[in-house]
Amino acid sequence: MEVEAARRDASALDPELLQLPELAPGALRENSTIADALYTQWLVLPETTKLDLDTDSNPEVEAARRDASALDPELLQLPELAPGALRENSTIADALYTQWLVLPETTKLDLDTDSNPEVEEARRDASALDPELLQLPELAPGALRENSTIADALYTQWLVLPETTKLVKSLIEDAKGGGALNVAGSSASTNAASSSSLPSMFPAGSAPPLSPRSTAGSPRVMRRGSGAGPSTLGSPLKLVSEPVREVIPQFYFKNGRPPPKDLKEQCLSRLDHLFFAGEGLQIQEFRPVIKDICKLPSFLSGVLFKKIDAACSGTVTRDAFIAYWINENKITLDTPSQIFEILRKPGCSYLTQEDFKPVLKELLATHPGLEFLQGTPEFQERYAETVIYRIFYSINRCGNGHLTLRELKRGNLVAAMQQLDEEEDINKVLRYFSYEHFYVIYCKFWELDTDHDFLIDKENLIRYGNHSLTYRIVDRVFAQVPRKFTSMTEGKMGYEDFVYFILSEEDKSSEPSLEYWFKCIDLDGNGILSTNEMQFFYEEQLHRMECMAQEPVLFEDILCQMIDMIGPENETYFTLRDLKKCKLSGNIFNILFNLNKFMAFETRDPFLIRQERENPTLTEWDRFAHREYIRLSMEEDGEDASNGSGDVWDESLEAPF
Repeated sequence: MEVEAARRDASALDPELLQLPELAPGALRENSTIADALYTQWLVLPETTKLDLDTDSNPEVEAARRDASALDPELLQLPELAPGALRENSTIADALYTQWLVLPETTKLDLDTDSNPEVEEARRDASALDPELLQLPELAPGALRENSTIADALYTQWLVLPETTKLVKSLIEDAKGGGALNVAGSSASTNAASSSSLPSMFPAGSAPPLSPRSTAGSPRVMRRGSGAGPSTLGSPLKLVSEPVREVIPQFYFKNGRPPPKDLKEQCLSRLDHLFFAGEGLQIQEFRPVIKDICKLPSFLSGVLFKKIDAACSGTVTRDAFIAYWINENKITLDTPSQIFEILRKPGCSYLTQEDFKPVLKELLATHPGLEFLQGTPEFQERYAETVIYRIFYSINRCGNGHLTLRELKRGNLVAAMQQLDEEEDINKVLRYFSYEHFYVIYCKFWELDTDHDFLIDKENLIRYGNHSLTYRIVDRVFAQVPRKFTSMTEGKMGYEDFVYFILSEEDKSSEPSLEYWFKCIDLDGNGILSTNEMQFFYEEQLHRMECMAQEPVLFEDILCQMIDMIGPENETYFTLRDLKKCKLSGNIFNILFNLNKFMAFETRDPFLIRQERENPTLTEWDRFAHREYIRLSMEEDGEDASNGSGDVWDESLEAPF
């Protein structure tokens, strides 16, 4: 019955659990602990029990038999086998027999193992044990003698312990350094000429310590033997330093980044030279502060002065300036943020047109290029309005009248203000502040406003550019499709609306202009310009060419030219994205509703093309304003010459300059 049970259970041995490699005889001879375990295991084999050995009087064997039941089956994951279960498996029996050959007791027998080449081969293969085995708890000596698989697992476990790894690394470093290898606890072999592949760390009969493992959440209870203790290594362990944690510095500050100590001290030192004996500064004395300390345009001094002097005392003390500029961390902000903080009203996250009026007022009062306007306050006001309208036209892209900090940073207003503070000739500052540009805009509006009520209607606008626009596009403008009018009169366009119109009309290469006219042509507002929509506007152009005895160009032909010019993603329609990618997209709108510019493009002068290439920084608006200013100034000079006798003339019949 016992043999039959062993045969049935022989197939239950899981080779994946045992993980016993096929080794040459003598492969485990160098490890006394494992050898002792295998010897004890051999003692309890059925074959061994048949021998006439006095094992019952051996207390160590009795302890091993008692401790064999202490093995937790849930940890070992091994089936309960009847005695002789290994008898039917020749491979396992071979391995156990080979292991028995290398036991210390076996070596005491008169066996010629040293001359056996298989033993030598076993010694070389001692490191071939598979490390992928079970992690097991520490047990009392002899507790594993009943099972060879567990003994093999413990030996392999010892090989992968952190202490063993450190020992091997230490030996390698000592070997590289040329030092002597001194490892305590190495077991001596019976053959002095042979050496082990890995020296033993523990004395014979003791189990290797466990590698650290967490028991949190585990249902298993691990028993530790009383004889287990920390291992003793001959070579010192290398201390592995903990990785240094990189400290990420703070990069966001709600109220701005605090100023560095050296910057703060430098600012305070300069303030000592500007504020004498702790006395405050009046508004006319405050310009050097904003110029030298704040590094901002000087025409912002009045706004900053009133920002600090909230009580309207008329003076700003040193302490008040430090409290606002240094203690509130304004000094560490970038220039656009500093200007934004100075101009914005308390509690507002945007700038309005009203916030720029004090800046323009101080600019008109202090800039040398605008001194000639001191005697004409009406035109000072018009100039300031025009500059503000141009700023919001170019920078406030959403068109809601609220200029955000992001829009201010993306625009070129700050650079223009800095250039304006350094340049005495204001006409050289082409962005926003040029007086010549204001002169052209105002005179164009004055020419169309025949009744001088500061409003123009549809019939007035149709005369713009010598009747260059079609009725259909003018109707779209007065339908307030591209932009809602600011004038309160129905069917009338105010001065601000005209500024947006003329800037869009004369520079169709800019993005605000493309957006302005794209909305006009997009009849159904679906975000694309279809063939039918473009043909609707071109029909009036074709009719005008026939009336002027010009050779008409069919829409089919002109459509092919426009597609070749723009290169849209889809040739059946144009999108705003297609137009913004092409530098010649402004000509599309001239083809559709501006006959004069369309004909000029078809017969463009090579001299003008070369002139444009010589000054690539100038925009179409810059060139137009320059030509118109020369023409208007010559007309005014001619009128002055015709009235040189000093007779009085009616000023209401001419331009206001």
